[in-house]
Amino acid sequence: MKKAPATQSSNSLPASLNQVLADSYALMALTHLAHWNVEGPGFFALHTAFQTQYEELFTAIDEIAERIRALDSYALGGLGALCQTAAMSEFVSPLPQDGYVRALIEANKKLIQDAARARDLAGELNDAETQDLMVGRITLHQKTAWMLNSYLKS
Repeated sequence: MKKAPATQSSNSLPASLNQVLADSYALMALTHLAHWNVEGPGFFALHTAFQTQYEELFTAIDEIAERIRALDSYALGGLGALCQTAAMSEFVSPLPQDGYVRALIEANKKLIQDAARARDLAGELNDAETQDLMVGRITLHQKTAWMLNSYLKS
């Protein structure tokens, strides 16, 4: 029988990246759900925006998991483990358009906070590559939150 890998300390860089991985996976699923079920006068704009967002997240998840592997650790997997680790608030459709947007803003904010922790830890460890990856993720999610917030001002 193969021995299970040692568990990672909750404040290790791989554990922090696995948190970002789980957050990203959960956000992807929530965004996909919003894409499928949004309706109303802003349907076309939101449907298209949500698709762009979940497709980008799908690519990012792979990059984050591969960075974890590059650090000689194992990426978290399985829907139950990802869901439990992300601990994001889920929503149930149908929601009004602004309900989807507000929920996705909050999920993006959580991801930004967790990515910032991973960025800072990578900086302490002089891991510029991981730090760069997290800076890119933070920048993208800040932009997404800004765009979603802008939608609410209409």
